[in-house]
Amino acid sequence: MSIHFENVRRVTTQRLIEMKKRGEKISMLTAYDYTMGSIVDRAGVDVILVGDSASNVICGNVTTLPITLDQMIFLAKSVVRGVKRALVVIDMPFGTYQGNSREAITSAIRIMKETHGDCLKMEGGEEVIESIKRVLSAGIPVMGHLGLMPQSINKYGTYAVRAQEEEEAEKLIRDAHLLEETGCFGIVLEKIPAKLAQQIASELTIPVIGIGAGGGVDGQVLVIHDMLGLNNDFSPRFLRRYANLEAVMDNAIKHYVDDVKSGDFPNEQEQY
Repeated sequence: MSIHFENVRRVTTQRLIEMKKRGEKISMLTAYDYTMGSIVDRAGVDVILVGDSASNVICGNVTTLPITLDQMIFLAKSVVRGVKRALVVIDMPFGTYQGNSREAITSAIRIMKETHGDCLKMEGGEEVIESIKRVLSAGIPVMGHLGLMPQSINKYGTYAVRAQEEEEAEKLIRDAHLLEETGCFGIVLEKIPAKLAQQIASELTIPVIGIGAGGGVDGQVLVIHDMLGLNNDFSPRFLRRYANLEAVMDNAIKHYVDDVKSGDFPNEQEQY
């Protein structure tokens, strides 16, 4: 059922915290353009992530690392124009905040001023805490991201499940608490054991959104190309496909080509 926007309460960071308190699950999906942002918003999704996963599904890169600040701003501006209800979170791309808090605040302010988005997402814990503090000091809400962090894929060397060993799990728990204490309004946990994710969600007062982190967290996020079946080469265990749009589009495009070749399109009713 679609959402009617008249008198609908806009989703805010505070509203997400209220949802956690009353046990209401939070839905989150990615979007990268005006049309998709509008559709996702009308369908009632709570949070729209303009993710640096655009590097993969929009730009065709192997990792998220190549996408630039200018590209993220362009995509986010397009999404925001189509959104009336959902909270819009924008990923800060690789290289715009790691190791340099001054660059972090400059990048963050640019994103917020040029896109009119609601908040930002930054990957990492203790290692990037100074950058997170600097961004928060400007009044910009920040969502953290722990577990598998795609911007650190060259360090990991693999997309395997993270924090399976005790030492890494303990660090992840410490980082999660540190992000909350620093002022993050929420955290994404990616590809970690479900039991660990549930523990973290129960210990924090801010919402914990999972992707490949089980059902014991406060909400879920997926890449829209994956859940709609537009990217059937990617089939991780945590992904549930809700459609097979690749097949639908393939059939429609082939039908169009056939109609053009045969002269069936356009017909008399489709001309001026």
